[in-house]
Amino acid sequence: MAIRLGEAARLELVPDQLIAYREASYRQRTSVTLRPTSSLVMAEVVTPGWSPDGAAFRYEEVRLRNGIHVETDEGSELLALDNLLIRPPSGDVTGLGFMEGFSHLGSMIVVDPRVDQALADDLHRLTSENDALTGISLTRTVGGTTGLVLRALSNSTGELNLLLGACIALLRKRWYGQEPLNLRKH
Repeated sequence: MAIRLGEAARLELVPDQLIAYREASYRQRTSVTLRPTSSLVMAEVVTPGWSPDGAAFRYEEVRLRNGIHVETDEGSELLALDNLLIRPPSGDVTGLGFMEGFSHLGSMIVVDPRVDQALADDLHRLTSENDALTGISLTRTVGGTTGLVLRALSNSTGELNLLLGACIALLRKRWYGQEPLNLRKH
């Protein structure tokens, strides 16, 4: 998927959770080019997949690659390259050093000129109220805009959806005075 955001454009990309079926090999490549005044929020939840026998991580591979470029009058420059590769046949993905005993992974990428350490600290405080294990990092600044990457590990799709929803709600309220997203599917 290729996305281009113009001046002062805003995109909130919050798809349903990713459920890879048994023996699936899923690859998602997202390329985002945005202007320094653009605002991007991307969230993703990856589950342990689905198999007829109910076993987790029966898929071959899930590969998510997000490349984000900032386009200024001087040209385009890479802000962030985010790669996530889960290959269950290669070893125990739930073990130490990878999923740390958890089964679900949540991710959020935010790029906006208002991203700063204070926002990262506020999101850290918000996520610390949750049972998920979370981490937040800032990217470098390109053309006056900065990125933020949040990763969360949990054993529940619902918990990660609530956590990411709360983070997005904080951004919507702070930056636009808007209410939380309502993504009911009934």
